Amino acid sequence: MSATAWRPRLVALDIDGTLLRWVTGSGAVHGEVDPVVRDAVRRAAAAGAEIVLASGRSIHSMVPIAEQLGLPLNGERCWIVASNGAVVVQYPPVEIVHEETFDASQAVRDVLRLHPTALVGVEERGKGYRVNRPFPEGELEGEMIVTAVEEMVARPVSRVIIRDPDATVEDFQRLAEDLGLHGTDYVIGWTAWMDLAPVGISKASGLARVASRLGLEAADALAIGDGRNDLEMFAWAGRAVAMGQAVPEVQEAADHVTLPVDEHGAAVELDLWFT
Repeated sequence: MSATAWRPRLVALDIDGTLLRWVTGSGAVHGEVDPVVRDAVRRAAAAGAEIVLASGRSIHSMVPIAEQLGLPLNGERCWIVASNGAVVVQYPPVEIVHEETFDASQAVRDVLRLHPTALVGVEERGKGYRVNRPFPEGELEGEMIVTAVEEMVARPVSRVIIRDPDATVEDFQRLAEDLGLHGTDYVIGWTAWMDLAPVGISKASGLARVASRLGLEAADALAIGDGRNDLEMFAWAGRAVAMGQAVPEVQEAADHVTLPVDEHGAAVELDLWFT
């Protein structure tokens, strides 16, 4: 694609590892968007692109990123796709436009049968997360409210986090294959981290809903991300760009690979289209 032939009308941005740098040797990220990246996002918004944050994060930890970026730019409301597509929001103020939930109880029981020491987390909207035990520092935003697992999944939820600091990514890949997780979709992160989600729900489904509301199509979208939870988004968008530090599976699914997050790769890509 060339800038003269095509220009993004919707820009879908992952947060962790795309807008925010990873803390070396940790599953946590630095809390501030680098000014180089922030300014590139703002230039895109000023040029008329719809900026949509699309993340596995919950709403309460995405709003501060929108505020750091100065979104919405012109006083209008912006769109946020949270919880890997299960929750679609307009902001400000926070208005849940759409939410998908599912019964996660059996899937969680099956996972804990094979990984009995795993950590489990469910969003407690506006506060943080209900967890069976505290997660490693910096991995969750907001308050951690210790709760029995059966109580956490007694009602339908939009997303469940499974985390086992003593396991590996490969362990979780085998776990997902062994269980099948019928009736539930899942995505595995950089570490032994698994997000359970409603079947058919992903960043792509959330973004498709936003695009429809805006009168746009997938072909109008530029998507930038670095994780396995970006694969469906990459398949959906007109142009998919992987961050330079992304694993090979993610890079291979993209149309283009930009520089790593530590070298402002998202800004480099945005500056191809908005200067």
